[in-house]
Amino acid sequence: MELHRHTVYILQSDRQPERFYTGLTSDVTARLAAHNAGLSTHTATGIPWRLVVSMTFDDADRAKAFEAYLKSGSGRAFAARHLR
Repeated sequence: MELHRHTVYILQSDRQPERFYTGLTSDVTARLAAHNAGLSTHTATGIPWRLVVSMTFDDADRAKAFEAYLKSGSGRAFAARHLR
């Protein structure tokens, strides 16, 4: 049985180092390339981006819940203290 990986990731803009972006993907390498190619309207103005942290989950629901948490107020504070 093949496991599907779900990766929650945090990017940091090299151009605007105070700017971070949190996302969810099944292929973090391809997703980072897409962000740096300007294919996401949310990150196009911060190019280039670099990967700060990635966390891989086997369970899609847990990955989605963790991404949502990291985008919440307390999740952003947690990420600033522990992940960035």
